[in-house]
Amino acid sequence: MKTNEILKIAVEALDSKKAADIQAIEVGDLTILTEYFIIANGTSSTHVRSLAEEVEFKLSQAGLEPHHIEGKATGWILLDYDTVIVHVFTADAREFYSLDKQWQDGKIIDISEFIAQQGE
Repeated sequence: MKTNEILKIAVEALDSKKAADIQAIEVGDLTILTEYFIIANGTSSTHVRSLAEEVEFKLSQAGLEPHHIEGKATGWILLDYDTVIVHVFTADAREFYSLDKQWQDGKIIDISEFIAQQGE
């Protein structure tokens, strides 16, 4: 599966479950870990688990399983899909770890076409 397809499916899955502040950052020039981070947050630990499960479910339906999952019982769940790593936080955990700031030298990817528009 191509990286842009993984990005699209993951962002759409997060958006469909009402994730807040979804961001995709291209970090491939800054690290060997991955090409992209997707960062989003939920309103509670239950919402965070639901968001992560939806991403995992939708990508599994598309034939892709995560290489690794971390933090299923915490306020930060990481789903590693090799070229894309999805980070789902509670709002407090996102603020505390501030990955957005740590990777600010990365390129912000326009995901607006993957996000449902208000009123649809």
